[in-house]
Amino acid sequence: MVISAGTGVTKFYGDLVNPNDFGKARLNINIGAEYFLGRRISARTDLTWFQLAGDDALANSDRVTRNLSFFSNNLEWNITGAIQLIPNGKKFYQRPGLNFYAFGGIGLLYTNPKARYNGETVALQPLQTEGVKYNRVQFVIPMGFGVKYKVNPWFNIAVEGCYRETFTDYLDDVSSRRYPDPSTLSSPLAIALSDRRKEYNPSSPLDFTKGVRGNPENEDAYFIITVKGQFYVPWEFANSKKLYKSKRKAYYNRPKRGLFGNKGYRPRRR
Repeated sequence: MVISAGTGVTKFYGDLVNPNDFGKARLNINIGAEYFLGRRISARTDLTWFQLAGDDALANSDRVTRNLSFFSNNLEWNITGAIQLIPNGKKFYQRPGLNFYAFGGIGLLYTNPKARYNGETVALQPLQTEGVKYNRVQFVIPMGFGVKYKVNPWFNIAVEGCYRETFTDYLDDVSSRRYPDPSTLSSPLAIALSDRRKEYNPSSPLDFTKGVRGNPENEDAYFIITVKGQFYVPWEFANSKKLYKSKRKAYYNRPKRGLFGNKGYRPRRR
């Protein structure tokens, strides 16, 4: 069994980054566990907290005038299977000094896109800025590869890159091609955050029937790069309950000693 922890950067791909660009690199923190089913194959589970962000102010096109932005703190839990290039030995310490591996599976993502408006942080999903009610919990498909280096019999350093395919276009709260009719939105705040072009150019006329808000043809995605430490838990430690019982049995079976040594011993009378 292997337990791991690490950190790295996350990059976002969606409507609020330049085409073929993953946007700003953001922080991630990861913990996980892995169990080897054979010398090459293992089952893994990981929990990752990470950040995503996108901003039209960084665009290299006329998308700047759209003036939308978002950021989010996200949590993902996944279960994956992994296969190693070089098989391990029979014992955990009989593994290669350097090995490559690939992994894939399924996961659950919790996301909550937000934006800054008038000096405050506002959650966008409850506002339905496009008149669409989407879920903050989504399925994802993680697909990745990695390399690990054996530092000593119990410890590895690993570097992983993992692409997450999603089933939503609303990680950044932007999808619909056209702006919604303001009269259909729920509040003045929803109207203000649905179409922010006026903030960029106050003198321009605002017409919701013109302009492009998003691109619904492509789902959002993200890519996570993580550097992690992996600790190989020895079987005796992982099976500590059994080890405890054996030690306890040995303790009660050993000869008992009293004040004068072994039980039953009495000093001779003179």
